[in-house]
Amino acid sequence: MLKRVLVTDGMDASAIERLRKDGCEVVEQFYEPDALGSALRDFDAVIIRSATKIREPQIDAAKGSRLKLIVRAGVGVDNIAVKYAEAAGIAVKNTPRASSNAVAELALALLFSCARNISIAGYTMRENKWEKKAYSKGFELSGKTAGIIGYGRIGQMVGTKCQALGMNVLSTVHRNKPEGCECETMRFVSMDELLAEADVLILCAPGGERPLVDRESLKKMKDGVVIVNVSRGSNVDEEALLEALESGKVRAAGLDVWLSEKDPNWALARHPAVSCTPHIGAGTKEAQKRIGLELVDVIEKF
Repeated sequence: MLKRVLVTDGMDASAIERLRKDGCEVVEQFYEPDALGSALRDFDAVIIRSATKIREPQIDAAKGSRLKLIVRAGVGVDNIAVKYAEAAGIAVKNTPRASSNAVAELALALLFSCARNISIAGYTMRENKWEKKAYSKGFELSGKTAGIIGYGRIGQMVGTKCQALGMNVLSTVHRNKPEGCECETMRFVSMDELLAEADVLILCAPGGERPLVDRESLKKMKDGVVIVNVSRGSNVDEEALLEALESGKVRAAGLDVWLSEKDPNWALARHPAVSCTPHIGAGTKEAQKRIGLELVDVIEKF
């Protein structure tokens, strides 16, 4: 049993209470990167979210100690040097299921905002402006084609919700093709075909070595495409997207994730055609409870 657990970025209170009832000592404290590695030596496990990064220096400082487990409260583990940790004898786990619906619903919320100018229309009304003519030129989602890059748990949930709205869904397959997804309103195609046919592009893929949306991929998209990113900020070349918004190549963008989350691209965030949020994809009370339960399950089973 893991007896001492560090929680650096917050956790559902009921989940913490359950760990304590299991006999765990739970310490809630955030550490700056320089102090984190040595602090980890005094814990059996650490639970982190996005704010805490556990890279090679932290692992070097912690290896050989009592630390046995790093758990990411969320889907991605790109803020952890996973292979380096595992080579040092430290297991790495995440909670891939708990937040999927919350992220998928936010993707749809951003898409609706882009389609109906909700963000900018609301902003101008708070400035005492009645801009009905300017913002009565939205579009309906029914009948449109959604290109979803990344068809894992979140992507499939987004796809199901898009189909329920009367949209057609396209996605691509890089490894294993999900079974039971293809139907009259959903099919897998090549990346070039997806980019050419999509009226809206929704990013649900893990971060990679290069952006999925860059100047080259933008050239392949329809004029007036809408782009929604609920995956990783690194999946979008932000300067290229800003240029495409200015030129009208991209009609609107919905962004929840950013290259820098402490100092995001403010010019992009302020653009009138951008609906944006500060990485709140998993930020629902229901998702936080599910994440907490999944975290407890990981700790109990380890």
